Amino acid sequence: MRHSERVSGVAHLIRNDFFMAQRPGFFFCLCPDGTLLRRHVEQLLADNTEAAWEKHVFWGDEELSPRFWELLTLQGLFATPRAIVVRNADRLTSDIWKRLSGVLAHPSSQIFPILCLECPWEKGQPKLPPAISRQPCFQFADNRGWVWRSPGLDPRSLRRYVQTVAREKRLQLAQGTLEKLCQQLPPDAAAIDTELSKLSMLASGEPLAPEAVELESSVSFNIFTFLNELQSGRTADAWKKVLEEQRNGEDPLFYILTMLQREARQLWQIRMGEPVRMAPGSLAVKKQSAAKLGLSGLVRLWDILHTAELSVKTGLRTPSQALDALMGELVLLFSASATVRMPR
Repeated sequence: MRHSERVSGVAHLIRNDFFMAQRPGFFFCLCPDGTLLRRHVEQLLADNTEAAWEKHVFWGDEELSPRFWELLTLQGLFATPRAIVVRNADRLTSDIWKRLSGVLAHPSSQIFPILCLECPWEKGQPKLPPAISRQPCFQFADNRGWVWRSPGLDPRSLRRYVQTVAREKRLQLAQGTLEKLCQQLPPDAAAIDTELSKLSMLASGEPLAPEAVELESSVSFNIFTFLNELQSGRTADAWKKVLEEQRNGEDPLFYILTMLQREARQLWQIRMGEPVRMAPGSLAVKKQSAAKLGLSGLVRLWDILHTAELSVKTGLRTPSQALDALMGELVLLFSASATVRMPR
């Protein structure tokens, strides 16, 4: 059977009442930035307000439990409408995708499946595994406009995002402050949210001046200084920053994880010889870090980050406990790599 015929088969199976409804039968969100993706999912649910959604979140890097399939398929006369969100759905196996495609061919007014594909982008396009891009459910959704794509933040969209978050936090920006922020903030929505929250408290309702951005960068938790201290072997200084942040009542775990995942991705690309866009000075430093860690160190770094995130998601540890364990592992990893001689 040709692929177009299989897609047509999905369309035939989907009931006609869904063609008349405003809400899609299911939806795909493609974005490598988890914070931007989460915001879009919330907006998607808010835009489809015919139901007070009971939201359930599952993760594609974990085995989908029987509870997932039960929530996705079981219906009842008085059942509460459910939004079933699958994060990291690009990590599901091809067998699971085949099963999902069959279920999605029979949508329900009580169930809104949202599948989040968080794979990296290359040359302006998401690197979707063929097991997904060739699925009839994905092709059908794409034809119906049930797919949202975003490559994350670039210089233009970063500026708009900073303005949006500043408005949400009622942070007034004096002349020149927006430009200063766009120069200093990384293209990562979670990092921007965290920094603007701190700046909002610093401003205390007054317009934020450009010089205050420099002040905040010097006294607050600075992820780039933190990374540099780890990679240069100054682990005591890195620990001190985390402890000071905890004493101030902050919990930087997920901010650190987000930035370290971005760093690990760049180091891996550099180690593999892939092109990475950044300033020449920064690139030289990162090449040294990638060489010191080596392939085994980079694999270990990904394992450490995954373990910390998973321990919180599964309830095994609190964010504070996971942060302590993460720091211990990072100190061991970067201390070992600092003693490795650079290859000639």
